[in-house]
Amino acid sequence: MNEEQESEPLSKKVSRGFSAVNLTIKISTSTHNPRKEISINDIVSASSISSSSSYNSSSSSAFVSALQSPYISPRATGDDPYHHLENKIIANPSTITTFTQTSTPESHCGSHSDDMPSTSDDFSDSAKLKIVDCVPVTCPDNNTNNATVPRISFSFPVTRIPFAKRSSSAKLRSCDIYIGYHGENPNLIRFCKWLKSELELQGIACFVADRAKYEDSQSHEIADRVICSVTFGIVVVTKHSLLNHLASEEIRYFAQKKNLIPVFFDTNLNEVTNVLGRNSDGKDCNEAIEWLMKFHEFKLEANEGNWRRCVCRSVGILTGKLGRKSTVAEKETENNVDEMPFPKNRCFIGREEEIAEIETTLFGETEIEVDGIRDGKLKEPNSDVTIAPLIGKHSVKRPKPKHKKTKSFRSSVVCINGEPGMGKTEVALEFAHRYSQRYKLVIWVGGESQHLSQNLLNLSLHLGLDVSADSEKERGRIRSFDELETEAFKRVKRELFRDIPYLLIIDNLETEKDLHNLIQGNTGSSHVIITTRLEKVMKFEPMQLQPLPLSDAMMLIKGRRTKEYPFQDDEILRKFDEKLGRSSFGLSVIGSLLSEITISPFALFQAIDQIPKEATSHFDEPFWGNNQFLLKVLIFCVTILQEAKGIKNHLALRMLLTGAWFSPSPISPNLLAVASTHMTPCTKNRFKKWVNSGNFTLFCSSGFIKSYTWKKEEDSALVLVKLGLVRRSNNQYSTSCIMFHPITRVFGKKKGGLLAAKAMVYSIRKIGNPMFNSNHLWASVFLVFGFKTTPPLVQLKALDMVYFIKKIALPLALCAFTTFSRCDSALELLKVCTNVLEEVEKSFESKIEDWCRGSLCWKKKKKRNMNMNMTIDEYVCQDLTLLKATLLETRAKLLLRGGHFDYGEELCRTCIGIRTVMLGHNHAQTLAAQETLSKLVRMRSKM
Repeated sequence: MNEEQESEPLSKKVSRGFSAVNLTIKISTSTHNPRKEISINDIVSASSISSSSSYNSSSSSAFVSALQSPYISPRATGDDPYHHLENKIIANPSTITTFTQTSTPESHCGSHSDDMPSTSDDFSDSAKLKIVDCVPVTCPDNNTNNATVPRISFSFPVTRIPFAKRSSSAKLRSCDIYIGYHGENPNLIRFCKWLKSELELQGIACFVADRAKYEDSQSHEIADRVICSVTFGIVVVTKHSLLNHLASEEIRYFAQKKNLIPVFFDTNLNEVTNVLGRNSDGKDCNEAIEWLMKFHEFKLEANEGNWRRCVCRSVGILTGKLGRKSTVAEKETENNVDEMPFPKNRCFIGREEEIAEIETTLFGETEIEVDGIRDGKLKEPNSDVTIAPLIGKHSVKRPKPKHKKTKSFRSSVVCINGEPGMGKTEVALEFAHRYSQRYKLVIWVGGESQHLSQNLLNLSLHLGLDVSADSEKERGRIRSFDELETEAFKRVKRELFRDIPYLLIIDNLETEKDLHNLIQGNTGSSHVIITTRLEKVMKFEPMQLQPLPLSDAMMLIKGRRTKEYPFQDDEILRKFDEKLGRSSFGLSVIGSLLSEITISPFALFQAIDQIPKEATSHFDEPFWGNNQFLLKVLIFCVTILQEAKGIKNHLALRMLLTGAWFSPSPISPNLLAVASTHMTPCTKNRFKKWVNSGNFTLFCSSGFIKSYTWKKEEDSALVLVKLGLVRRSNNQYSTSCIMFHPITRVFGKKKGGLLAAKAMVYSIRKIGNPMFNSNHLWASVFLVFGFKTTPPLVQLKALDMVYFIKKIALPLALCAFTTFSRCDSALELLKVCTNVLEEVEKSFESKIEDWCRGSLCWKKKKKRNMNMNMTIDEYVCQDLTLLKATLLETRAKLLLRGGHFDYGEELCRTCIGIRTVMLGHNHAQTLAAQETLSKLVRMRSKM
């Protein structure tokens, strides 16, 4: 369309268009009455009269927009079922001249509702309505070939679904955005689904379609309706998509309506222009290129490294144009480093084949042959429909193609298997950093059996989900605990595995029990990477991680050192590689030692190799039996921290030993420092002869230890990081958090013993919010009360036990039940706490009996035995009894939610008896327990 045609009044266009065509509208008033014919000239003349008013739109606009809108039900034309409207526009195809609706479409998102009238209500097959709203394109001559001619208009009759066979699913809902694409690239389809889902999260209704894959006319008609009615049109352009006439048609149509937003996927405007120049001679493609150049103001180009950024920008632009406030656009400028557990490893070496294999497994082949193009010519598409419009259950289904040009995703789950220390976590971390822009969020989950269930439910905090038990209350029905937990788990799973892509990394998986409910089949657009020592995880074939090649191992062991070693030192480095079995963890520790201290590889090798066997004798685990040299390397690092001359502050060593007992999640140096204060430094030196050797004296005089004051927690944590024993962690609450390597944790537990475990339990009181530090709280609970077959390791005094249950266990159980719907775990924890208090109470009773039988003798005996540490405090006894009553009442309230009224009533009556004796009948806590009892009795009577 040129500028003269655009400036011409619309009424003249309508008059000129209808003057060349003899049109007749036939209206049938009933099935038995003859039809009445009305000349179109009367309508045009009447419309021209009405257009004189400034409050009315043009005649063509009134005629077309009222009938073409999919938001106006044809049923609204009349309530009489015997007076159906049947309009037909009869035209001679050889003389058709189409007209353009120049008015800008308005957004209907404000009135979007599920109850929007359908365009397919109550019409039989004989009643058809055909409206034309199209772009002015001259029709081809009659002498053209019978080849398929690109459609020049968007025409849509009423859906041909009989009244008796139609279902409610055939209704067409209003849409604000149309997203069109063309191609079989799975990544392209994944990108379009992602964009659609993000827009729908902002309350913007979208329609995604590849019209070239539609074979039935009904699908085309519904897509045409949406195209004519949406507010904005997004056309995802690839290198060869414009060679399809439907894609170029969408660009021309939206561009002429001035609501086009092009998005280039894995290409740019220059590449598209070059491809079209070689493969197309049509004017339509050239016109589409001109429109793309004109509307490419936002420069939305989705490459491999900016998918997330492109989606965020697109959502921000559209929400701004529609007058919405976007929550996604605010994250566009944020760095994706915070979502990773560790920063990017700058010294990552090798593993390129493994990363390429993971990419191929998850994303398929990168080079994909475009369907519909052969020898530079366009052919009809022959592929299955990937995103079909809503057309009801009686629509025609296409058979699957026999030959596919693209390689689909082989699997959405990758399992990395390998020995401890081989670098499984490093490979997963490197892949996450490289391809994070292909996902909305990278989610890292620890796979330890003690914490996996809680870690999966903790994802609700990152995903913005409400999985609390309070949100699951239903009228007239009490849901069981199993239903509450299942529903909470399903909510997390439903959010993870849908059209918005997430990368879920389960690190160090110990058992596959919890994965059966998580990964059962389709994971949507999300991908899962599992690192484990297990030989096989479910039905997934693991990718066995082999040791590094010698060249990569040499580069890793050299560490951050910039200078090259002499030739004679290369032999020593090869000995390190041989002794360590090419363990990536061991090689990185050696590389850190060589980089941070002034010592030759030969001297370091001798110092480590001279460690006596007595130092490794108490490490009896099977892993250490096969990795004796790695054990000596860790003992060497610990001895550096323990035997530094002139250094009395061993904060870094105590942080290493106590931190091993925390959960495998980020730990604040301040919390480690608090734990270190409860642990007395070890004065016994098992390696005195080895420490006094010349090699170790040379090492201590190298200046590494003297360069750190070790007075601050951050400095001590930095020492552990530089030795390669721990890693920096990205945490939103503290920038200096660290995480322990699994091998370091196993070594620290054996080295520190129960003294370090008890120090960890005492330090856990300093944790503030149990919701964001639940893993460390659960780790302390497992140490005090045990876990499954593991017995308790830490024994607390009576006063400390009361404080631990009141401040740690009880709030943790309530948070697990109410916030994460972990009903069984919370009730089990409260039951164990009650049993422990009963045992402590029995011990108190026995001591009180001894006091009553012979109080004077007992006092004299106590005075004579000054080393006796047992004291009886009546306040501790009172707190213990009242805490037991609180636990009973809490359990009764939680059992009330799950429908266990009988057991809850029994516990509540016991609580009332305790409080009546201790506090009285009229005390507030006693009355509160009686109110809980009344609720239990009422609910039991109703059941």
